[in-house]
Amino acid sequence: MAQLSDYLSGTHYKAVVKGNKRITPADTEDIREIHIEVQDKNFHCNVDQSFGVIVKYVGPFGNNVHHRLYTIANSDVTASGFPEITMLVKRCYYVDEFSGEKYEGVASNYLCNRNPGDELLLTGPHSLPYAVPEDKTSNIILIGMGTGIAPFKSFVRHIYKNVKDWQGKIRLFYGATSGLDLLYLNDKEGDLTNYYDQKTFEAFYALSPRPKWADPIAMDKMIEGQAEEIQEMLSKNNTYIYVAGYDKILTQLDNAFSNIIGSKEKWETRKAELKAGKKWAEIIY
Repeated sequence: MAQLSDYLSGTHYKAVVKGNKRITPADTEDIREIHIEVQDKNFHCNVDQSFGVIVKYVGPFGNNVHHRLYTIANSDVTASGFPEITMLVKRCYYVDEFSGEKYEGVASNYLCNRNPGDELLLTGPHSLPYAVPEDKTSNIILIGMGTGIAPFKSFVRHIYKNVKDWQGKIRLFYGATSGLDLLYLNDKEGDLTNYYDQKTFEAFYALSPRPKWADPIAMDKMIEGQAEEIQEMLSKNNTYIYVAGYDKILTQLDNAFSNIIGSKEKWETRKAELKAGKKWAEIIY
């Protein structure tokens, strides 16, 4: 497992914040779309990679920096030739299990508070567990919750823009707590609906069944709603499953796939096969 020193020992890159826009209502969780311009034309971060943000921070154990990895939601090149990256950041907090006190997440709050013109220090690129299969007939099931949609936006865009001639099925399942949360998918520069005319692509969105922001998302029910097709995809050896989102999603997925495939035991066997063949990958936070 990589250590903090491994990330900090490589080349660092300066970046400038170009925009910081809240995409959720004021009385809900703060999720932001942040645009940054990397001040080095040699910085290249692909869809199967992440980058790190270094925050100067005096921690409780004497550490003076905090490092957090992020995936790209979109990438481009500015007119001046510098890399431009779009990232999704959720303002996070955690509660000390002993004292019960609430603390701000270091990197997320730092980034959410940045203004245009502010400088950032980046590391990377670093490897992600997601990779585009070499076989263009492969089927890919993408499952994301919340800001977990970020790596899949660029992943799908890359396949249809750069790989081309994709023949396998790509199915995206995205869980949102509110209809407003889905608005991010309709931005002009990274709209996944651009690929709806692709015969191989289809997306399914699940909303929380109740209006309160913290209510659970019925991701399992949405996936089970496509049981026939998913069962058919899982019967093939060239099917991949990529997951990104909150840790709670894994229990929902195990329940859904167990129901689809026939039993918990059958799903455990099939999931083990996927992992052994490097056809299951996840980013959980």
